[in-house]
Amino acid sequence: MLFSKMFIPTMKEDPKEAEVISHRLMLRAGFIRRLAPGIYTWLPLGLKSVQKVERIIREEMNKKGAQEILMPFVQPKELWVESRRWDKYGKELLRFTDRNKRELCIGPTHEEVVTDLVRKEVRSYKDLPLTLYQIQTKFRDEIRPRFGVMRAREFSMKDAYSFDVDEKGAEKSYMDMYDAYGKIFDRCGFKFMVVEADTGQIGGSFSHEFMVLADTGEDIIISCESCGYAANLERAEVGFASKPVQRKKGEFNKVETPGQTKVGEVASFLGVSPDKLLKTIIYNTDKGVIGVLIKGDREINETKLKNLLCLDYLELADEGTIERVTGSPPGFSGPIGLSIPLYADRDVELMEDFVVGGNEKDIHITGVNKDDFNVSGFYDLKIARNGDKCPNCSGTLSSTRGIEVGHIFKLGLKYSEAMHAVFLDSDGKERFMVMGCYGIGVTRIVAAAIEQGHDENGMILPLAISPFEVDVLPVNSSHRESMEFGEQLYKELLEKGVDAIFDDRDERPGVKFKDCDLIGIPIRVTIGEKNLKEGYIEIKLRHEKTSQRMKKGEAIERVIECVKRTTHQ
Repeated sequence: MLFSKMFIPTMKEDPKEAEVISHRLMLRAGFIRRLAPGIYTWLPLGLKSVQKVERIIREEMNKKGAQEILMPFVQPKELWVESRRWDKYGKELLRFTDRNKRELCIGPTHEEVVTDLVRKEVRSYKDLPLTLYQIQTKFRDEIRPRFGVMRAREFSMKDAYSFDVDEKGAEKSYMDMYDAYGKIFDRCGFKFMVVEADTGQIGGSFSHEFMVLADTGEDIIISCESCGYAANLERAEVGFASKPVQRKKGEFNKVETPGQTKVGEVASFLGVSPDKLLKTIIYNTDKGVIGVLIKGDREINETKLKNLLCLDYLELADEGTIERVTGSPPGFSGPIGLSIPLYADRDVELMEDFVVGGNEKDIHITGVNKDDFNVSGFYDLKIARNGDKCPNCSGTLSSTRGIEVGHIFKLGLKYSEAMHAVFLDSDGKERFMVMGCYGIGVTRIVAAAIEQGHDENGMILPLAISPFEVDVLPVNSSHRESMEFGEQLYKELLEKGVDAIFDDRDERPGVKFKDCDLIGIPIRVTIGEKNLKEGYIEIKLRHEKTSQRMKKGEAIERVIECVKRTTHQ
């Protein structure tokens, strides 16, 4: 492709709307343009990268025996009612009514549609296992779309679904996808980590996320170097080292704490550290009002709480509810004497002589111990952080940042039971299919690559997903020999299967170099007038500071060598 013929509307200045590095560089390099909040047009360069990602995905999925289909973008309400997700999914599900008064939605995911397809077509165990996938546009009506295509409302996704006769088969399908995902992200050139994750709205028994490591990542990964344990922040467990605690009861005292409602305020007022306070957090849930107890220096992991109690709904209680169940305004809630169910974090078992709210305005209670109140149990309910004990070994947890690009789920019977997706086994008995689902954010992969690879000059894209592998760049477009040699080299590279672009523009050298770096093309072949007269050209790799001078007769061989070497880095 000739640079002069391509639609590449680059920008010299950082756009005001850009929020993160990938958003800024994708706008500046002419990869995308914003149409509406969270909705983007993909321009030629960006689309080329997306298509390269898609090709890698298709190749690895096909190797595992998955078969590609394409399901409708619009889905009927009835299927979502069957799966019991119509009311549970939330406002991210964009619903509408057609001219015939039928209620529909724009698909954020396709579990219902694919389950409906398979239950109508598969009758016998002989038709299983079966894995179907698609690469298609999704829409999730995010309340606050941000970070460009990282958290867009409309995006491209690869979603796959497996159907098996039993748990053993489902486990094999899951591990096949686990392996395929690892190969996909290796080929995309990522440094990534696989972590345990919560199943969220999709549901199922367990799941793993594939996280691209990046300092600017939106997600936090908790891991242990000693044993390799890794989980996202929602899922991460914390180890528990028990120690004897002296049993005490009834030796507490009420103290006045006028206007002191926050942990830091109360701790300072009483001259104690925040970890000597016990917070009592009141929640409204679909199972009634509950209280959760946690040390003053820790925060509740609401995902763990929802999973523990199998809750569909969890929300911090309003002021009126708090006053009704505790008898005091917010900021003075405590566990002593409360009649609602109380669930405590495991750290509470190790606390002695601590401070709690007095369930009276401007009152706290000191000298409290765990036998002074009743709880339903002690559980791991806190958000993990650096320095916590690993749940699997004696190691210590640490945190890093990442970007989720893939998520795989073992669904089990969640959808097949709800939607009656059955088959006849070898004995002619009807059984439910065991399912799994597997997603990759296709467009997000491009943004993640930029977040992981960039410098002050622009993108540093992996060769496998860069819009072009090589930029053939004559420094002086008015120098006939440079242009002729450049065009010859460009055409020979194309014949050898190298995805090259020829910068034939009548522009200053600085402009060409800046555009090449901004776009992140991995290999630049520079043809300078002086070097060419001496029989040389220069090759520069985007991630290296210096260029290599070589004989022009060796150009093709050396460029192809660079392509192969860069591909396997």
